[in-house]
Amino acid sequence: MVTTFDTHKFVTKLEEAGLPKKQAEAITEALQETQRDINFATKQDVELAKLELKKDLSEVKSELVRWVVGAGFLQTALIAALLMKLIN
Repeated sequence: MVTTFDTHKFVTKLEEAGLPKKQAEAITEALQETQRDINFATKQDVELAKLELKKDLSEVKSELVRWVVGAGFLQTALIAALLMKLIN
C-alpha cells in the first residue's frame, strides 16, 4: 500500500514555520522513510476484514444450528426409546 504524501507542500510548510530548507528536507525524508516502513491498514483492508469475519461468523452460526438441531433430534429419539422401553 502506498500512502500519498505531498513532500513539496510539507517542506514549504516547515520553511514557513521558520526551519531552514535543509532541515525541512531532512525531516520530510525521514517522515517518508518512516511511512514506507509502516504497514497501514486502509479502509479497504478494514472492510475486507469485516466481510471475512461476517462470513466466518455466518458459517459458525449455521454449524451451531446444525449441532443444536441434531442434538434435539437425538434427545427426542432417546426419550422416545426410553418411553417405549418403560411401556413394554
